[in-house]
Amino acid sequence: MTSSPPSPPPELLRVTDAGALGPAIRARRRAQSLRIDDAASLSGVSVDLLSRLENGKGSVRVDKLLAVLDSLGLALVLGPKDHPTMQSVSPVGIERPVQP
Repeated sequence: MTSSPPSPPPELLRVTDAGALGPAIRARRRAQSLRIDDAASLSGVSVDLLSRLENGKGSVRVDKLLAVLDSLGLALVLGPKDHPTMQSVSPVGIERPVQP
């Protein structure tokens, strides 16, 4: 039985809670065909920490989160909620209505 490859995370993702971050990180890791132990090693974090991050369990220090994101080619971007770019990014799992 073959499984389909995981779909990559959206190009831009508005994270509204810690639980939404983990699946996006896992999808990015899998899209790069990285095992969790290899990704943890590349990030300089433990497998346990990366697993907790991917599963939304417990807290993770910001410096560790940034190291994981950087090693996977992801970036954390902050901006005002009312900025036009931020307005165009849907929160995880919410479809934006089609404008007529």
